Amino acid sequence: MTECRRGEGADCEAFEKKVRTILALKTIAIVGMSPQEDRPSYRVGKYLIEHGYDVIPVRPGGGEILGRAVFASVSEIPRSVDIVDVFRRSEDCEEIARDAVSIGARVLWLQEDIVSPSAEQIAVDAGLLFVMDTCIKKMHAKYIGD
Repeated sequence: MTECRRGEGADCEAFEKKVRTILALKTIAIVGMSPQEDRPSYRVGKYLIEHGYDVIPVRPGGGEILGRAVFASVSEIPRSVDIVDVFRRSEDCEEIARDAVSIGARVLWLQEDIVSPSAEQIAVDAGLLFVMDTCIKKMHAKYIGD
């Protein structure tokens, strides 16, 4: 029997419950959000905005993405954040996890193909909910829908 992965496999009831709890939160910082429409991070951000989420783009350089101010890092966001959703290399996730903890985020979510056991440890030790190697857009479509 395989464990639950990305909402598929055995014993996914606890995973689904956790994802539904997370998706009830509404403020999401997307770390690594691209201004390029063909990039997954842009499409995920746009989808989440279209589904009522308050998306905060995070990437070096500032500017605007989808009409929203861009912050250079999670720690520079001047308001509360529920979910830190990460589109960055695995080796960058430890620092992002520390930033998520320091700003009082409730969730650290690493997108598909991003795996960081050290970021997981930091987040879980601080009491954050944690999801890894899973697309938040796909989980919203699967469990919440339109």
